[in-house]
Amino acid sequence: RREPEKQLWSATKGNQEQLKEKEDLTGIESMDQCRHTLEQHNWNIEAAVQDRLNEQEGVPSVFNPPPSRPLQVNTADHRIYSYVVSRPQPRGLLGWGYYLIMLPFRFTYYTILDIFRFALRFIRPDPRSRVTDPVGDIVSFMHSFEEKYGRAHPVFYQGTYSQALNDAKRELRFLLVYLHGDDHQDSDEFCRNTLCAPQVISLINTRMLFWACSTNKPEGYRVSQALRENTYPFLAMIMLKDRRMTVVGRLEGLIQPDDLINQLTFIMDANQTYLVSERLEREERNQTQVLRQQQDEAYLASLRADQEKERKKREERERKRRKEEEVQQQKLAEEKRRRNLQEEKEKKLECLPPEPSPDDPESVKIIFKLPNDSRVERRFHFSQSLTVIHDFLFSLKESPEKFQIEANFPRRVLPCVPSEEWPNPPTLQEAGLSHTEVLFVQDLTDE
Repeated sequence: RREPEKQLWSATKGNQEQLKEKEDLTGIESMDQCRHTLEQHNWNIEAAVQDRLNEQEGVPSVFNPPPSRPLQVNTADHRIYSYVVSRPQPRGLLGWGYYLIMLPFRFTYYTILDIFRFALRFIRPDPRSRVTDPVGDIVSFMHSFEEKYGRAHPVFYQGTYSQALNDAKRELRFLLVYLHGDDHQDSDEFCRNTLCAPQVISLINTRMLFWACSTNKPEGYRVSQALRENTYPFLAMIMLKDRRMTVVGRLEGLIQPDDLINQLTFIMDANQTYLVSERLEREERNQTQVLRQQQDEAYLASLRADQEKERKKREERERKRRKEEEVQQQKLAEEKRRRNLQEEKEKKLECLPPEPSPDDPESVKIIFKLPNDSRVERRFHFSQSLTVIHDFLFSLKESPEKFQIEANFPRRVLPCVPSEEWPNPPTLQEAGLSHTEVLFVQDLTDE
């Protein structure tokens, strides 16, 4: 009971040391942030530091973080199929004699070895309890396996145990897990004669994912603690069952190729209905999701159409409002202009000099023909400027806002308003008017 506590204390102490090292290397002051970063990289200090440096340099992360919630494998199902191959019993008198002679030595050896391992755990924590580079553990086991047994073997899953579980769940495939006991007497024969047999390789490669690791590696040791194997060689068949990744078969002991194929086929046939059912449910969920997505898209399209209509209505209301405001402003401006014009007419009228008497020999009688065919008559003095004639006509209510005064004989426009040619308009006498004149008023308002 004290052994797990000792391992937990060792793992915690090791994690704290990694946190301190990560903090020193990257300059991160928050211990919680260091812990979160290391957890994302499976406590791989080199990967975490490199990813942090890449982030500071603006380079995208090259390390794939593990899923936030790793899959939990159900190993407590009472329906798990278990197949254990016992070691062959001695045969004949010679076999039993050899077995009985070696039994005390074998018992003494394993007893001393177990006591030594048990005592060693109190002195030095098991280094396998610290998982620092799970992918490195898998790659190292693959290389050592190929060096010893050759390249003719089932295709190893090149990823962590959690990644293999996730892929098996996503692809709805069987996952075969092999835990390799380096020190076990049957491991070498199993790998060489059974696992590397052509018919076994063909079955595994075509019908399942295959994940393997040595229990001497931290990643393999962690998986062995989760699957709780009893002996080696050890195989576990895992699949998605009742929406949980579940161990549906355990094969332990030195099993022969044909027997292994039969057992794996039996396990897959017995549990194939669960995968078929899950595929149907997943397809139904996907169809429901697609339908819901289509409904959402239709709703969004309708919502956008309604919003567009409402926007157009708002724009139309705003346009009408602006137009009404413009019309109102034009009316106000027109009224103001008319008031200003009337005030200016009144001022011009007040400023006009008095009309000369008919007996005045220096007076001029002028008859004005207005654009509306009406006539206006008034007397002016010869010495008065033509501006007086313009001011008189401007002060009349029936006269246009802009006009010019023309004479017929000879036909000419009288310079009644100051201009570049006539800065100071001439007098009536200088303009050549006689005692009686008829002048024409031409409307220039539209121009």
